[in-house]
Amino acid sequence: MALQTENHTGTTGKEYPGFIDPATGEIIAPRLGLVCITNSEAVRFRTITRTRYLALPEEARSGTLEALYRENFRRLMGALTFCIENKIRLYRLSSANFPMSDLAGDPTGDLILQRMAPEMAEFGEIATANGIRVVMHPDQFVVLNSTSPQVVENSIKTLEHHAWTMDLLGLPQSAWASLNIHGGKGGRAAELIEIIPTLAEPVRNRLALENDEHAYGAWEILEICQAAHVPMIFDVHHHVCHEGLTSLEDPSIAELLALARETWPRPEWQLTHLSNGRTSFADPAHHDYITTVPSAFSQAPWIEVEAKHKEEAIRKLREIWPLAE
Repeated sequence: MALQTENHTGTTGKEYPGFIDPATGEIIAPRLGLVCITNSEAVRFRTITRTRYLALPEEARSGTLEALYRENFRRLMGALTFCIENKIRLYRLSSANFPMSDLAGDPTGDLILQRMAPEMAEFGEIATANGIRVVMHPDQFVVLNSTSPQVVENSIKTLEHHAWTMDLLGLPQSAWASLNIHGGKGGRAAELIEIIPTLAEPVRNRLALENDEHAYGAWEILEICQAAHVPMIFDVHHHVCHEGLTSLEDPSIAELLALARETWPRPEWQLTHLSNGRTSFADPAHHDYITTVPSAFSQAPWIEVEAKHKEEAIRKLREIWPLAE
């Protein structure tokens, strides 16, 4: 499949049949995902910095956090409504919706979330009822294979906290609700492979690894995923930057997409990332929109659209790529 549009460049006209659901034999259209917030004000969240929080009198901390958490949860439910109304079936949670809830030595946020647990479970119920897949991508400070034991310990605690939050939100402990991180410290693949089996089940069952443009390219992450038995999230733009590619029709893209699919417990769950360079083809910074799609991505069942203009990028991509759902 190649896009026939003046906004699309770099295709060779190579045909791909689309992703075929192994259970039904039906062709599944690529489903496009929203990353955290919208370009408009429709989906936005409140926050508080650590400095500001610690400056509050102790007696004011609980009330401040509870008001923030409840407001962010209300907005999170609004994000589901937005996805339903705009027929978006994939949503990436922000890892910062409940700030200070994992603050060392301060259980205030943790206790508030525990009190909110019954109502938070409604999020997962609504997502499931509407066929919306929800995933999370913690920040770059999660490095499971760091040379620093303290960084490793903190990374594990962060992942456990995020997994617990996903549990509270009623999301399954499986790769369907993936918890996505990068490979971490370069040159330490063996250490990463060794630590993954030791992770707590709510983390390990959700964990997925993504290639990046610096430490671990797609071929390296693929080997790690195969060895550690975790799913690989193939980010095509990171691959372009890491390998210095000049076209999204490079044969390695279709090959990696197919190999990455084999790492998923169910092939129809395969998740990919799509973005274009902002100022040039291999610019690591993300463009406002998606103007170029690999032909092979007609076979990608789930695609997170990593573009600056968020829902507008999804809308425009659907216009120039009618195959996308």
